[in-house]
Amino acid sequence: MKKVLELTNVCKDFGKLKVLKDINLTVREGESVTIVGKSGCGKTTLLRIIASLESPSCGEVKREFQRIGYVFQEDRLIPWCTAYENLLFVCEEDEKILDVLRLVGLESFKDYKPKKLSGGMRQRLNLARAIVTNPDLILFDEPFQSLDLATKLKLIDDLRVILKRIGTTYILVTHDIREAACLSQRIYVLVGQPATIVERIDLDREISDLFDPELLHIEQKILSLERGHNR
Repeated sequence: MKKVLELTNVCKDFGKLKVLKDINLTVREGESVTIVGKSGCGKTTLLRIIASLESPSCGEVKREFQRIGYVFQEDRLIPWCTAYENLLFVCEEDEKILDVLRLVGLESFKDYKPKKLSGGMRQRLNLARAIVTNPDLILFDEPFQSLDLATKLKLIDDLRVILKRIGTTYILVTHDIREAACLSQRIYVLVGQPATIVERIDLDREISDLFDPELLHIEQKILSLERGHNR
């Protein structure tokens, strides 16, 4: 498969603060990848480097994609615009906008402004805005962290179906190991200060349930890596 992204020995410093060190990562077309790590370890900074919103302090980033979609932690929707109008800012094709709203289950809410939508609906609209431009790569920055458990479980389940349907390559960053296992084929574990990738975990089967027993083994492995590095 064609490479979409390749990072080689990437590091990032903010003055004297060293955030990332020797990040090596390759993502190929059609792959779903998650980067897990504790809050504040540099996951968002890594996504920003991939998206060209930050420059690495050293190392090389090869980007083989043309269009990128970005789903932020907060929805960043325009409050005085309807769901339809929020998508109109990034896409001028009426039929395409309606197709995407239908895909994420918001067709009936196209004339609603964000304040009239639930948290889960706003994140669906956030996703719709990211995919309506047909991106080659979607970046997800902890998109479920502000949601209650029931909404989160439903959205993860729906998101898995949507992403399979569109077949877009994507990278998710999260501190929630269960989210990572349910939404990706491969997990990279980011630990330390500065943070570096210490483990790659390839999932040999699809996990579609946040309470799948296999998740316990994955959690134990990742938590063991984090504890071992902090000793």
